[in-house]
Amino acid sequence: MLLNFKEFKPQISKGVWIAPSAQVIGRCEIGEDSSVWFGAVIRADINFIKIGDRTSIQDMSMIHVWHYTKADMSDGFPTIIGSDVTIGHKAMLHGCIINDACLIGMSATILDGAEIGRESIVAAGSVVTQNKKFPPGSLIMGTPAKAVRKLTEKDIELIYYSSKNYVSYKNEYLKMDLK
Repeated sequence: MLLNFKEFKPQISKGVWIAPSAQVIGRCEIGEDSSVWFGAVIRADINFIKIGDRTSIQDMSMIHVWHYTKADMSDGFPTIIGSDVTIGHKAMLHGCIINDACLIGMSATILDGAEIGRESIVAAGSVVTQNKKFPPGSLIMGTPAKAVRKLTEKDIELIYYSSKNYVSYKNEYLKMDLK
């Protein structure tokens, strides 16, 4: 379901697939060839959400924001997700930045003001606390999450493999009539 909020309408790019049970609300942009899977909620009602190209928001994930207080909307915490990102099942992203080519594990939580550097992995179940910043190429895990090592080339290849796989999966769903 796409739902406008006030004057804001979700902006959906070419080749995007959104599952019938997913909800995309308000001031949200989704880049080309991305996918939003079953039961996911992307709620951009009190700030904006921007999702890059070839990014997958998997089943039951929740993407939200922290409200702005200035009339020009220059404060608060939007959620910005780069391109070639895989957001695992039941992940919770709230007012954070996920740079390009990251893999966010199942049931991971990333809180307001946190930033995950390019080509990083956040392990399943990890909790990235408020305002925590991680450099590119990090393996991040734990509660609270810590960088435990630098990613290998094989780890980074897995991130891009996941992104490509989900583009293929969503293309199969685009061919189906799920109405």
